[in-house]
Amino acid sequence: MPDNNNIILHAPLAGPRVALAEVPDPVFSSGTLGDGIAIDPLDGCLYAPCAGEVVHLARTGHALTLRAANGAEILLHIGVDTVQLLGRGFSPQVALGEQVEQGQALVHFDLDLVAQHCTSLVTVMLVGNGQGYELLALGSVTDSLGEPLLEVRGKAIAGTPSAGAQAQGNARGQARVAHHGGLHARPAALLRQTAQRFQSRILLHFHDREAAVDSLVAVMGLGVGEGDEVTVSCSGADCQEALQAMLQALQTPTVGERHASPAAAAPVTAQATRHEPGVIGGVCASPGLALGPLARLDGISLPPDNGGNHPPEQHAALDAALTAVRHAIDRDWRHLPRGQEDAAAILEAHLALLDDPALLDAARRHIDQGSAASHAWSRAIDAQCQVLRSLDNPLLAERANDLHDLQQRVLRALLGETRELRLPPSAIVVAHELTPSDLLLLARHDVAGLCMAAGGATSHVAILARARGLPCLVALGETLLELPAGSTLVVDADNGRLETRAAPQRLAEVRQHCQQRHEQRQHQQAAAHQPARTRDGRLVEIAANVAGADEAAQALAQGADGVGLLRSEFLFVDRHTAPDEQEQRLAYQAVLDAMDTRPVIIRTIDVGGDKQLDYLPLPAEANPVLGLRGIRLGLVRPQLLDQQLRALLSVSPQRRCRIMLPMVTEVDELIAIRQRLDQLADELGVAERAELGVMIEVPAAALLAERLAEHADFFSIGTNDLSQYTLAMDRDHAGLAARVDALHPALLRLIDLTCQGAAKHGRWVGVCGALASDPLATPVLVGLGVAELSVSAPQIGEIKARVRELDAAQCQRFSQGLLALSSAAAVRQACRDFTAPQAQSPAPVALQQ
Repeated sequence: MPDNNNIILHAPLAGPRVALAEVPDPVFSSGTLGDGIAIDPLDGCLYAPCAGEVVHLARTGHALTLRAANGAEILLHIGVDTVQLLGRGFSPQVALGEQVEQGQALVHFDLDLVAQHCTSLVTVMLVGNGQGYELLALGSVTDSLGEPLLEVRGKAIAGTPSAGAQAQGNARGQARVAHHGGLHARPAALLRQTAQRFQSRILLHFHDREAAVDSLVAVMGLGVGEGDEVTVSCSGADCQEALQAMLQALQTPTVGERHASPAAAAPVTAQATRHEPGVIGGVCASPGLALGPLARLDGISLPPDNGGNHPPEQHAALDAALTAVRHAIDRDWRHLPRGQEDAAAILEAHLALLDDPALLDAARRHIDQGSAASHAWSRAIDAQCQVLRSLDNPLLAERANDLHDLQQRVLRALLGETRELRLPPSAIVVAHELTPSDLLLLARHDVAGLCMAAGGATSHVAILARARGLPCLVALGETLLELPAGSTLVVDADNGRLETRAAPQRLAEVRQHCQQRHEQRQHQQAAAHQPARTRDGRLVEIAANVAGADEAAQALAQGADGVGLLRSEFLFVDRHTAPDEQEQRLAYQAVLDAMDTRPVIIRTIDVGGDKQLDYLPLPAEANPVLGLRGIRLGLVRPQLLDQQLRALLSVSPQRRCRIMLPMVTEVDELIAIRQRLDQLADELGVAERAELGVMIEVPAAALLAERLAEHADFFSIGTNDLSQYTLAMDRDHAGLAARVDALHPALLRLIDLTCQGAAKHGRWVGVCGALASDPLATPVLVGLGVAELSVSAPQIGEIKARVRELDAAQCQRFSQGLLALSSAAAVRQACRDFTAPQAQSPAPVALQQ
């Protein structure tokens, strides 16, 4: 009788054997996709190595997966880089779902065509779900077709469904990935967390590759980008429920994802200075100007592995080190200050990576082969880093830094090294590539700036540096590492320059600028509670963008004249049911109470498209930014909007509550909501009603401003979305983000048109996008007629001080002249010339809307 737990894999081709580690593709050689063997084929037909079902067949015919009787999934991949042939030269002989017998022809292929156009003919056979199986080489000595090569034995794993349980059901579905940047560490961790709620085995398929979702590195190694379509397959008793949960997780962007933005981290490079003596050109990851002594932060160098290692001892050492690092990361996570959501998400992803089966299996294989635990862990990480860096996805390639971070932390635990840093005051920290844990450690020290030889503007370190306001340059090259410790550096991140031999006069200028900046911020904050009036007496309200009562209280303490944008989504996300009317009312009332006597603008829920909710299933959209979102969703799901409007009408006092509608494009939309608001107010017996305004964030609304002003009480311009919609550029696109500039003349013309339309009906206009937080833009917005600027709370004092320096009439003449300029660069230069006497430097701002 056949043993359903053990199967034999026979040679699917005739040809010499090749060790998996020698396959010229790091995705296979690293073991990311599983363990197995490779063959250099001598003929052009691939045969079934065992009996089974065809559960995956690449459209291009160059790869397929068989599921054997014991549940093992056997991936067969012909050649390296053969997907680029787009099916030429491949002729599948079987169909998806077909049952095949061992030795049956699967794919005919043109041996010469593949050899001429692809990297290699070497064909891989591996077990994709290998954590549930043990592979034993059978010691075959011939290169014949059908020769027994491997025995695949099922092994019992606690918590893993048996083959019988998995056979209770199978389900497959497709989803388009909505996560910004694709399936990098944080989205992969979310998928893993989702999968852990089910017993079914869940695989992700992309092109000719597949990965178990319990492995972050395997999922990241697929190279799935934002907008790519993937297939999910689930096997087990709860396969249908698991499938629906996974599809939802793939189609719902990770809450709080933030990326480089033009205002916060435009990838400025100093091309013109790369050959200037004493200057190294790099990429701006976090803006600012800093001066200080060089302090190098080096990684661990492994001692030689002299062999003679006892595997059980090395396994125990690795387990102890992993446990210590888990505890350290958990401690860092628990001690994060409030508002550090990005840092928390990064640490959570690191915890998941420490339990990643692909990493652990690779390290344990190296230990079993005689390596020391330190070398085994290092080799496992290096292989996965090579996989990520080989992908055609810059964001995923940068996430290799997260793996490097874990490599260093575990190596320190293994080798007994500690990280007690001794840094000089106001140090400029230099490294090949800093890691998130490095930055968390540096937060305890007096650090003025960061410089990296490698890295990118969208890395996790860049995100954390911007959150802390640390000037940071990346991609400076290996020359950086040759600079002597203690040498004085000037980090001019705004211009992508690292000055290594600055003249005494330049050092004095920078030192004076930094000191003046520090004193200036202190003075600005001291006057932050005073009104912001221009020199000729025009009052400009400086409000704050907040996401809850706590942030509102902090904004009031920093001098806010009100809340210019409360994003009500904070009530609706990260939960499985919608907040009821009472919960919403209490939350909105808490914000009004926190602001004392000052007004609060509350934007109605802006979800849909790329911001979906678990309890509000919506179809995936090819272009969600242009899809069903904002007020459009409210009109097709009126019960959701009605509940929110009732809660808003119930807060007190109504005169301080202002309701703002997002994504309005037509006058009829505003009229419909206005009428509905009146009906609900009558039902509730509310006599005094909140003002109703429109968020101007699409060009159509700006062009219709005069008509909208007939029915709206106020406007607030969301420059973030208005910029990308007007310029037809995605602000999260790595290659275009620096060009999505709200000071583009076309944007200024729309702002001018909005202010003119509002003025004809006596309405006021505010700005709540990132442009409001940019001091360079303050005279432009004041000159165009903007009456309120809603900024990030730490910048309230700075923007108020800037307003007090201005003459409104002069700003009006200046801003009108900008409308005739030809580019955003020309506008920015004109603004710099206009503000030169004040020498203002914009502080980092987070582009979030």
